[in-house]
Amino acid sequence: MTEQCHEILITGANGHIGTLLRHTLTRPDRHLRLLDVNPQPALAPGEAATLIAGSFLDADTMDRAAHGVEAIIHLGGLSTGGYEWPEYLEVNINGTHEVLESARRCGVPRVIYASSNHAVGFFRYDGEPVPEYLYPQPDTLYGVSKAAGESLCSLYHDRYGLDAICLRIGSFSERPINPRMLWSWLSPEDCTRLVEAALGVASPGFRLVWGMSANTRGIVSMHEGHEIGYFPLDDAEVYAQELADDEAGAPSRDLVGGPYTAPDFE
Repeated sequence: MTEQCHEILITGANGHIGTLLRHTLTRPDRHLRLLDVNPQPALAPGEAATLIAGSFLDADTMDRAAHGVEAIIHLGGLSTGGYEWPEYLEVNINGTHEVLESARRCGVPRVIYASSNHAVGFFRYDGEPVPEYLYPQPDTLYGVSKAAGESLCSLYHDRYGLDAICLRIGSFSERPINPRMLWSWLSPEDCTRLVEAALGVASPGFRLVWGMSANTRGIVSMHEGHEIGYFPLDDAEVYAQELADDEAGAPSRDLVGGPYTAPDFE
């Protein structure tokens, strides 16, 4: 059984994944609310969407944007590296709390949270599929912020009954660009499949789901993905010859976070 979400809010709608989903989540019976603090491209003729200028850090903005929606896809936040701890704390952690609080206040039943493989980047790969429900082992301050976001989602599910699906996204790009991405790649098409599955699964509760394509060299469990109806189709292996390397596809130092675990990364 699947559910239908007709009114959806996307935070960080002008980012890489948000820009993709703005176009690929389009359906005749669906309307998107696109929230971003940065200017967004104008709506195309007939595009079933509303552009909302503002920050998810602002409670009034969030409540106006979230009122009456059936799901929030929370993509907004700071990316890996290049920021200081106070920035990650304010935008990624406090910001995610604000999104969840708005969902609670406005009665939004479902939040899909863009987490990251960096929440468990120091997990050592031993040849067995990396499970979903790991104790956090972040590899960066960014990873810490994503682990905190997952914990907030868990709290809001247990305390308030919010359905919360945390997508531990691998390496999202049009195509793999380095050997690590032979196992961690998430293609645009599979990204859309992943989000559609998270939108459509009935009564998911709290879930952690790996967000990666059907990579031949994949190292993560796809059990929870299959449980919500995510069945990726793309495989980074078609790019393997272009990315040939002595340790192609293997996590650096056998750690999920690869080069992000280096002492001098930040």
